[in-house]
This record gives sequence, C-alpha cells and structure tokens, in this order.
Amino acid sequence: MRALDFSLSRLRARFYRCAVAAFSFNKLVIFGVGLIGGSLARALRERAGATGEIIGVGRSARSVERALELGVIDSAVLFDDDTALEKALHDADFVLIAAPVAQTEPLLRRIVPFLDARTIVTDAGSTKNDAVAAAHAALGARAAQFVPGHPIAGRESSGVDAALPDLYVDKNVVLCPLPENAPQSVERVAEMWRETGACVHRMSAEQHDGVFAAVSHLPHVLSFALVEQILEAPDAALKFSFAAGGFRDFTRIAASSPEMWRDVCIANRAALLTEIDAYTHVLARFRQAIEASDAAALEAAFERSRQARSQWQQGGAIKTADDSAQ
Repeated sequence: MRALDFSLSRLRARFYRCAVAAFSFNKLVIFGVGLIGGSLARALRERAGATGEIIGVGRSARSVERALELGVIDSAVLFDDDTALEKALHDADFVLIAAPVAQTEPLLRRIVPFLDARTIVTDAGSTKNDAVAAAHAALGARAAQFVPGHPIAGRESSGVDAALPDLYVDKNVVLCPLPENAPQSVERVAEMWRETGACVHRMSAEQHDGVFAAVSHLPHVLSFALVEQILEAPDAALKFSFAAGGFRDFTRIAASSPEMWRDVCIANRAALLTEIDAYTHVLARFRQAIEASDAAALEAAFERSRQARSQWQQGGAIKTADDSAQ
C-alpha cells in the first residue's frame, strides 16, 4: 500500500467544540453571494436570528439582484463601484470571500484600500496554500487580518437559488490560521461558523491541501473524466440512454461549477497530481487482475474497499494496511 503523505497523528486536526457560541455582528460583507456565501447569510439570519447588516458584492447587477429578491442580503454593491464598496467595507466586522479560488488575490487587492484595521477577512475556498500566499501578496503587513477557512459543504447545484439555511448543519469547517493571526480573530471566525450548525476544526494549509486533494479534488476529477470518456465514445448517446443509478451516483458531482473546479485543480495541482498518480497505480493493479482473471485479488481489494467505506459511513476508525501490519 502506498505510504501515506501524512501520518494519522499529523492529520488529527485540533477540534473546536461543535456547540454554538454566542455570536453577533454589525456588518458582514460577502463577495460572491452564491451557494456558499448565500447559505452562510441565510444560516446567520434564519437559524441564528442575527440582526446585523449583510451586504453582497457582485461583479454584475444580475448576480446580486437575485440575492436581494430572495432576501438573502440586505443590500448590494457592485465590485467596480469605488464609492459604494468603500461605504460597504467601512466599519465591517467580517468580510467573506466566497468566490472561485483564483479570484482570492485580486479580491484582496481590491478591498485593501478600504479595509478597516479591525475587520476580519476570511474565505471559503477549497485550497489553502494559495489563499495564504494571496493574503501575504495582497495584504502584506496586514495579512494578520485574514483567517483562511474552508466549509466542507456543498451541492451539485450552484448559485444563490441553491443556498440553504441548513447547509452547514453538522458539517465540518476547517480553519488554517496564519502564525500572525490574533487568537481572538480566529475564534471569532470559528464562532461565526459554529452559529450555522457546523463543527470547526484546525489544521495547517499543507495538511488541508493534501487531505482534500485525496477526498474531494480527485473524486471531482474522476467524475468529470468519466463523463468526458463517454462523451468521446462513438456510441455516447446509446450509453447515456442506458445509464442508471450507479452512473448517476458516481457522476453527481460532475454537475458542479466548471469554473470553480478548474481553479481548484490548478491551485492544488501538486497535491492533486500526486493523488492522480496514486489512483492510476491502483487502477493499473485492478486492470492487471482483470486481464489475468485473478478473481481472488479483485475480491480481496473490493472487500477492503467495501469495509473501509462502511466503517467511514458509520463514523468508525478506518483500518489501513499499515494498521494490519503492526
């Protein structure tokens, strides 16, 4: 079995308690009021009863008008409107960047001239090493105001119409604090996410990107790849016409945002390439067993996978090959 990039002891994140803490804010500014940003806004308003002002910022009027229509935000600002953006950011308690990860640095550069010294900035991106680099590049000495975060929740649908007030209930949120972050700033971000019903954990940016390359980014690539493979077949229409539950379940996440996952793949390419190579190695083993009609090898591998998935689904500890050897 391939040696794990991270030992189990290193992967054990430091847990915050999942209990909801007292939390309030006067102003929250969300860049990207789609599924993630919209669900945070709805959770704070509808689940937690927050009374603070929630402002949505978008690149086009259409992108924020729908959020206004649905009552997800209280007011809307266009990204290119300096006067309105400065007013929106003035005296803000929190800024959430809920946009494709490639936009993190440009967004931070855009807001830094208007950013109050007391404002806490966080993000919701699926990659964290690049977010940390973006914060240092864009904010410089003010990088301490940026607390990297990643809510582990989503749907195959995107946009503010898909936003749910309960999206984060019993879901995990990972924070990857910078050494220069004030502890109280990290805790304030943790409190915000706990208020949505989420459980908040901490790990380093390096740990985060390695873990999620394996359990999130690779599965998305595989899902897209299977659909692409069938699309390229001469009998694609016939194959799609007979696709049923297994295909639907495996490819559900191929309905995700192409822009978002394009950026994730590029931002986390080193860790993702490692996982693709490891997966290719396992697939080659399976191919060899199938070619050799090695039923015993196939059944043994499938049984290990079946048991591991069952243990994971039930919340138990996963027994690895390394554990068995001890």
